[in-house]
Amino acid sequence: MKKLIYLIPFLLFWSCSEPKTEEITEETLTETPPTTIEEAMPDSVLRHVVLFGFKETTSPEDVQKVIDAFKALPSQISEIKGFEWGTNSSPEGLNQGLTHAFTLTFHSDSDRDAYLPHPAHKAFGNVIGSSLDKVTVVDYWTKP
Repeated sequence: MKKLIYLIPFLLFWSCSEPKTEEITEETLTETPPTTIEEAMPDSVLRHVVLFGFKETTSPEDVQKVIDAFKALPSQISEIKGFEWGTNSSPEGLNQGLTHAFTLTFHSDSDRDAYLPHPAHKAFGNVIGSSLDKVTVVDYWTKP
């Protein structure tokens, strides 16, 4: 029992001590340079929002071809830094026939300007063909 009494303070001390951390030296910093979110993403980005409304005569297969072609653009155009898409789910009924939303992210006006005449973007226009009834495009710079 006496041995247990002497052991308790030792266990308390050991459990409260800080774990050993690796020493950071100039050598370890050059091996793996630090990466932060600020380095990867600028303070503000350019969003290119595209809204499509398809004709009633456009088949679901043709709509899917347009979606797939749009989704392929980021792998074909390096200036596109981000891409997401979805279909309208608003219960408000204010979409005015626009059913599909696509958002592309650029880090500069010049990146967006390179995207617009890019051959892959032009080819995407050919996939759309006469499927669309309505198109709306809005570009804006994000604000914190």
